[in-house]
Amino acid sequence: MSNPTPRTVKCPTCSQPVVWAPESRWRPFCSERCKLIDLGAWADEAYRVPGQEPLADDLPPGADPRN
Repeated sequence: MSNPTPRTVKCPTCSQPVVWAPESRWRPFCSERCKLIDLGAWADEAYRVPGQEPLADDLPPGADPRN
């Protein structure tokens, strides 16, 4: 029985092909560098998960709903 061709995905940062296998240490990224670039983008709030603004009833007293 032959081995199936390993699945390949694009690195989310640089679009280089990455083999999806346990041997690919940084998957889905191609390298630690690309992983850290992506982490930095999250830390800088360049990416955001969509959601609703909190309702005034959900906030503690005196909280600014814009923060």
